[in-house]
Amino acid sequence: MLNKVRDMTLLEGNVGETYTVKGINTSDEDMNAFLFRLGCYSGEPITLMSKKKKNCIVVIKDSRYSMDNVLAEAIAI
Repeated sequence: MLNKVRDMTLLEGNVGETYTVKGINTSDEDMNAFLFRLGCYSGEPITLMSKKKKNCIVVIKDSRYSMDNVLAEAIAI
């Protein structure tokens, strides 16, 4: 039996680390389009600056964004 390795989500990442976005795991086209406009798509670096109970701060293309945990969980790293 072949086990598929599950991608880690941004929410599971370590603060201060820079990761490469592997994909966006959502069927919500609005969420997908929003993340794309931020520059968050496959192959792009993303840095997790801080994590709180309900949101996190990330850096994408030299800009800082606050995103809720639903968005962070949709980003595969």
